[in-house]
Amino acid sequence: MKQYVVDAFTDRLFHGNQAAVCILERWPSEALMLDITRENNFSETAFAVREGETYRLRWFTPGGEIDLCGHATLACAFVLMNHYETEAKRIVFDTLSGELIVEKQGDLYEMDFPAYQLQPVEVTQQMIEALGKAPVEAYMGRDLLCVFREEAEIHSLSPDMDKVKALDGLLLQVTARGSDCDCVSRSFAPKLSVAEDPVCGSGHCHIAPYWAGKLRKQRIVAHQASRRGGMLYCRVEGDRVKLAGKAVLFSEAEIKL
Repeated sequence: MKQYVVDAFTDRLFHGNQAAVCILERWPSEALMLDITRENNFSETAFAVREGETYRLRWFTPGGEIDLCGHATLACAFVLMNHYETEAKRIVFDTLSGELIVEKQGDLYEMDFPAYQLQPVEVTQQMIEALGKAPVEAYMGRDLLCVFREEAEIHSLSPDMDKVKALDGLLLQVTARGSDCDCVSRSFAPKLSVAEDPVCGSGHCHIAPYWAGKLRKQRIVAHQASRRGGMLYCRVEGDRVKLAGKAVLFSEAEIKL
């Protein structure tokens, strides 16, 4: 089995978010896919099989399969366009979140994702204790989104992961207005056995719509302020979010099974 490791949402090695990508002729068992994912121990490992004119794409975290992952989708499209479908400028994926399209535009790979509908929720003492600071607003989509007043608060956060696990939502997204971009954010996923996701594409299906509404603009330039860091170029169009980013290949290997 061939496996690629790609740094997504960056053009520099050792930055962005790592994803392992396996392009397969047929599906292995779910147990084997989860074993490979846990062996990699990245936030996501992506598996894709060509089915007719599209690719069926599945994403696994060390904690199990998930319904949407941005950086692993970008990484998978990067591998396909550079190693398998070298003339292609467009890849269509069939996923648990429906049909996802990735288009190559220069050195950017733009993904068309569904936007999450955000419902305002009360900022609770439980949130404050988990985060160690009080957000000014909170919203619920698939994930819990907590909004802070200052960019510096995002950089300095050190959440209590056991308490984050007790919060509602699959992941915890935190964000604030950026000084050199529209917004900064960080993503925490202890429920999926990932303490901090270095760059979270699906998280920006919450973050970008929030800031598009707040700033009254369609295009959002977003910086994920993790230790590795990453940049996302977002465009909000109704109930869809276009997420664009760069990618770079770290390794190409053979899994011995």
